[in-house]
Amino acid sequence: MRDAFARAVDEAMDTDPRIAVVLADISTDRFAGAAARHPGRVVNVGIREQLQIGVAGGLALTGARPVVHTFSSFLVERPFEQVKLDLGHQGAGAVLAGIGASYDYAGAGRTHMAPGDVALLDTLPGWTVHVPGHAEEADRLVRASLPGDDRVYVRLSEYGNAAPGPAGSGLVPVRTGSPRSAGVVVAVGPMLDRVLAATEGLDVTVAYTATPRPFDRAGLNRLVAAAGGADVLLVEPYLAGTSAHEVAAALEDRRHRQRALGVSREAELRKYGSPADHDRAHGLDVEGIARSARDFFLL
Repeated sequence: MRDAFARAVDEAMDTDPRIAVVLADISTDRFAGAAARHPGRVVNVGIREQLQIGVAGGLALTGARPVVHTFSSFLVERPFEQVKLDLGHQGAGAVLAGIGASYDYAGAGRTHMAPGDVALLDTLPGWTVHVPGHAEEADRLVRASLPGDDRVYVRLSEYGNAAPGPAGSGLVPVRTGSPRSAGVVVAVGPMLDRVLAATEGLDVTVAYTATPRPFDRAGLNRLVAAAGGADVLLVEPYLAGTSAHEVAAALEDRRHRQRALGVSREAELRKYGSPADHDRAHGLDVEGIARSARDFFLL
């Protein structure tokens, strides 16, 4: 996904003079060609992420379209005050593209993990959040985000689904249950393949989104209305329950149950291990999701 992102931005820079890339010593090799072709439009501020966001805010106020890139933990969490003020409070737009996701680089330790990034951005108004599940989705979503002046966060991952899904706004059903089905499972980005495998044989509707913000409340309401049961299992690759309030708002007109799977809020894992180890520990592997689905839907 990182390579797809870099190619999309590199190519767009040749036709859109507004685009300026702001780096913090990450992926500089991927933008060396763009820096040579477009002097002054690829800025590497070094390992100074607060400055990185400040520069992006300043560029946006001059009419540029800044694309800001580093690890998600250094892009959203470390400079959060600047994200809040230099972008949001000033009404300045930018595309933030983070890598590392929740624990893609688990061996690098807690400093490089950001399971709370989407929940943190949820405290600020006006952000679009893309969580692609495949490199082709990342390419489409990045290209679609470059025009305009809005605030966009693209959460890139080293892992994903075997094939691209329907990347765009809204919830898209990829497996439809019967009119008497148990309910709806919402899979976000890289979770889709695991959710499909975990719910194989269960009478549930599986819906997919690579754009969890803005959340498709109307779409979820329609899917639940068409299902036999009004129960929703939410499977997200970041902090568990991040979109629980969105599900509640979407279904405020009907009685329902929901369960949210994601990175645990209860446990701080200090043996870093591998991404697969973290998936198992948080119940986000196929077996863990299957157990939760059978238990929640009473199947």
